[in-house]
Amino acid sequence: MIDEIIEDAQDRMGKSIDALKTSLTKIRTGRAHASLLDNIVVEYYGMDTPLNQVGNVSVPDARNLSITVFDKGMISAVEKAIMKSDLGLNPQSNGTLIRIPLPPLTEERRKDLVKVVRGEAEGGKVAIRNIRRDANSDFKSLLKEKEISEDDHRQAEDSIQKITDLFVKQVDEVLVKKEAELMEI
Repeated sequence: MIDEIIEDAQDRMGKSIDALKTSLTKIRTGRAHASLLDNIVVEYYGMDTPLNQVGNVSVPDARNLSITVFDKGMISAVEKAIMKSDLGLNPQSNGTLIRIPLPPLTEERRKDLVKVVRGEAEGGKVAIRNIRRDANSDFKSLLKEKEISEDDHRQAEDSIQKITDLFVKQVDEVLVKKEAELMEI
């Protein structure tokens, strides 16, 4: 019973880390990377379709992205989707290829983005702590129903705390890596 609760908490904490990493990929750094456009959705024959399913995204150099659209009639729809996204990018097409130059980030914008990243990381930590709280309340209810002893309860809380500390440390590592990426010129 205790092992199941701990395993569930670990699984949920891992998903919180994954969600944090996903949300951080949306935050643009100074360098171009294809995952920057992962969350863009294009209307393709009346259906919302992810950009990577209507075209091939490549990174020709550190400051540019290029998209080769599979259906040439979709170029204007892809451009509109990129402009509507909150990334602040201006695509330029030459008929068959869409080029997206990434403007360099100002120092002030970098610092703003670091604040956003720290907020996202704090949200991840809060989610992990909430999972710990849920697990601890499950342990308490097991103790109340006398399904586990007080020693088992204490050991379970200690082990969930250790797991929580590990995942919070992972959040900090992700945060440090993203901050370094943002402040790199």
